[in-house]
Amino acid sequence: LKVTCPGAAPAISLASAPPPLPARFAAMAPGTNGQALAESAILKSYKDSGDVVGICVSGGLDSKTVALRMRLAGVKVKCFTADIGQPDEVDISDIPKKMAPCGVETIVVDLKDEIAEGAFETIACQASYDGGYWQSTGVGRYVTARGLLREMKKHGCTVLSHGATGRGNDQVRFERYVNVMDPNFKVYAPWRDATLLDEFPGRSQMMAFLEKHNIGHQIVSQAKKRYSTDANILGLSNEAEDLESMETPMTIVNPVMGVWPKDAPDRQEEVTFRFEHGRCVAMNGKAMNPLAVLNEANKIAGRNGIGISQALENRILGTKSRGVYEAPGMELLAKALECVYQAVLDRRSTALFHSLSRHIADQIYDGRYFDPSTRVAINAIWELAQPANGTVKLGLYKGHAHFLALTECPHSIYFEADSSMEASEGLNPVSSQGFLEVSSVEAKAMAKAGLIDSDSVWTKRRKVA
Repeated sequence: LKVTCPGAAPAISLASAPPPLPARFAAMAPGTNGQALAESAILKSYKDSGDVVGICVSGGLDSKTVALRMRLAGVKVKCFTADIGQPDEVDISDIPKKMAPCGVETIVVDLKDEIAEGAFETIACQASYDGGYWQSTGVGRYVTARGLLREMKKHGCTVLSHGATGRGNDQVRFERYVNVMDPNFKVYAPWRDATLLDEFPGRSQMMAFLEKHNIGHQIVSQAKKRYSTDANILGLSNEAEDLESMETPMTIVNPVMGVWPKDAPDRQEEVTFRFEHGRCVAMNGKAMNPLAVLNEANKIAGRNGIGISQALENRILGTKSRGVYEAPGMELLAKALECVYQAVLDRRSTALFHSLSRHIADQIYDGRYFDPSTRVAINAIWELAQPANGTVKLGLYKGHAHFLALTECPHSIYFEADSSMEASEGLNPVSSQGFLEVSSVEAKAMAKAGLIDSDSVWTKRRKVA
């Protein structure tokens, strides 16, 4: 499922009212083999109850197949796509044109500002998931579900249809988000409908179905791309097909948002960031809003080979999934902000921050962004980020971001005099004697009680075994 979504910007319809169902789409419309289509009990219930189904579409093969199949079943449908700044989508306005032959109206909902805000929040929380995955899909799904559900209601829809499969994370995310935002709004998953799964076990059956109804679909050659991609302005998730084998190198991926480090320039590029309360408000001295910051960070980090990673992530359903991720801007902005956090957070605040960050990352990944515990944790992060003001300069070179300087950071608790190894007016080394005498009381007590084992843990385990 490929979707695009951002803020509360007004939705725009890029297609005229849906044309009447052509005569060739008769009630007993033929399927892929010329026989009448089987009846889906779920779709029949929507038809009988007068439900209007809002379909999340990308203009691809699945979207066309599902939209046409529902119309042939007599279901009222409207299609929606979210503009969340997908870097692999040449022109979002092409999607309504691709869907029009199926006799449906497609509404594009601009959510780029909303997803940029989601990116800023994720960066502030340092909420990356397993192996450094910057939650491009996790954030994208709550932004998309919220934005499209809101728009679907405006157009009289009573059911949200998504294209997620029955094996991945997205089915959980979409359905949970709809459930928590409106428990009375129905959700339909075509690829969990036994009737449709039987009719369309693969892409060839979908193609035959569309051709039967004189609807064209051009499949871009996949000769050089042996994996699937999900993308938005936060980054790309590349997975499946050849990437499922652990013997396939991650380097088969052709970066979309940047380059591999080896292909980056042979010179260091310096970039400065201004943070206020944990939010980047300017880059290289130019004030910007979140969307502009994210776009600029993506460009700069991408061309320097920043933000490409691989992970074996733990899926919601308990399986593992291999992914090769691109998130140049997210990685760069998070690295810069981390430099400020290190200066302003004390030891215990840092420990609390890491605990909250992990919880938020898990919640976003699991489709629980709107849950109470997530909201409380995010609020706590923003409180900890209040003193995170500073200007950071980094040097980018072939996939690396090197710290160069931190200035204008008034709440920094780093003082050179206290930390210096040289004689200074800071902490008096002699005063440490009393601290060590106090701490030795506990150490000696544990030793006398026989609670200390100084042998190698690994060696001892081997002897026991």
